[in-house]
Amino acid sequence: MGHQDKGHFAAKHKAHRINEVVADKIKAIADNESITCSSAHQISKAVSLSPAEIGIQIDLLEFRITECQLGLFGYCNGGKKINPEIKITPDLGDRLEKSAVDGRLSCLSCWDIATDLKMKRIDMGSSCEKMNIRIKPCQLGSF
Repeated sequence: MGHQDKGHFAAKHKAHRINEVVADKIKAIADNESITCSSAHQISKAVSLSPAEIGIQIDLLEFRITECQLGLFGYCNGGKKINPEIKITPDLGDRLEKSAVDGRLSCLSCWDIATDLKMKRIDMGSSCEKMNIRIKPCQLGSF
């Protein structure tokens, strides 16, 4: 669901209820009913819930997630922050080709590879885009 679905995010989670403790943490950090990917992950750690559960809570509040750490959404006018000029090292290219399944790689796998190769997550997103690797699923459930 994208920004055009604002006001209908909770519809994805009819079996879930708002966790007031988590909701309070989200509301305390949120700006204009939006919360960054990074902040959502910080809440996940603070309350010992999975990023997926935090994503559900954000949806139940009808808040938006912005500034994807891989650069895939939530930047200027809801767009991406991708560097088309990114240089892909042979090691990275090989790792992405071996890790991708049917042209896809999970967000968590991207984070793990970025950590292993000591690179920025945002550069990982740009590298995947350049290699036409789709990143899915998102740890927060945004895609």
